[in-house]
Amino acid sequence: MRTNSHEPRRLLVITLSNIGDVVMTTPLFEALALAYPNTRIDIFADARSASLLASAPYAGEIFLYNKRAGWRDRAALLKALRRRRYLVVVDLRSPILGRLLRADVCLRKPHQRIEGCHAVEEHFAALRPLLAELAPPPCRLHLTQDNINAAARLLDSLPGHHWLAVAPGANWPGKKWPREHYRQLLHLAAPHFDGVMLLGSAQDRDDIAALTGTSLPTLNTAGQTDLGTAAALLARARAFVGNDSGLGHMAAAMNTPTLTVFGPGQPNRYRPWGDHVRTVLAPQENLAALAPAIVWAALQSLLAQTSAR
Repeated sequence: MRTNSHEPRRLLVITLSNIGDVVMTTPLFEALALAYPNTRIDIFADARSASLLASAPYAGEIFLYNKRAGWRDRAALLKALRRRRYLVVVDLRSPILGRLLRADVCLRKPHQRIEGCHAVEEHFAALRPLLAELAPPPCRLHLTQDNINAAARLLDSLPGHHWLAVAPGANWPGKKWPREHYRQLLHLAAPHFDGVMLLGSAQDRDDIAALTGTSLPTLNTAGQTDLGTAAALLARARAFVGNDSGLGHMAAAMNTPTLTVFGPGQPNRYRPWGDHVRTVLAPQENLAALAPAIVWAALQSLLAQTSAR
């Protein structure tokens, strides 16, 4: 296939599907954008996770992957990808897809997990052949003006400006701190905040509904926002508290002080990334045994430290 010599050269990142994982790849995107200024980065991603990246200034063409698609649709997607020759392809998802494309350089993350390594560092390790000495920058999400305006309209219902964001949902029940513990946390926090934003998907409605009716004025956004608007809300929060979930990674990427409650899981590997992030670990991974007073003390400490930045 002939390539137009005047065609702009681009990069391609084949990224992951999980929301938290996609946020943790943003340091890789930011570093590529700095290393290749004025060069667009095409993105291969699932539709939901792609929405987190589409508004970034470096974003080029978005290639959407549907894991339920048949072989004809997959073949058409591969054909579309092969129409373009890339300077660099970074394949974080597949052992072979990147190698099937037309690229000067094809990079992959390490075949095996790196012991003691955070997922951000592991994803970023794919760039070592190009940017060997560079450390991962912070995670970062970019907002559209529509995201900012939508968040502002929702926040009109809350008094003041000193708001706590809370996300009580998770992708499986074992990761959820009990609802009653969250209610007690809101009771402890009430004298110190003007209101609380309750964030989550439609699947989190029951968990979120259980936290309404406290003494704090409440904004319930369960299932009412896209990811961009949720990120804009998180950017306006004074602090975030939630379970091990994608929203915690999004909060950290918006530079919001972020406290994540961990029961089962690997906090050293999957905690949100940044120096404005803290974790609280449940004893014996039993979230029911993690007292609200301990989480509240950790949140107070985080706020004191980040206020001094």
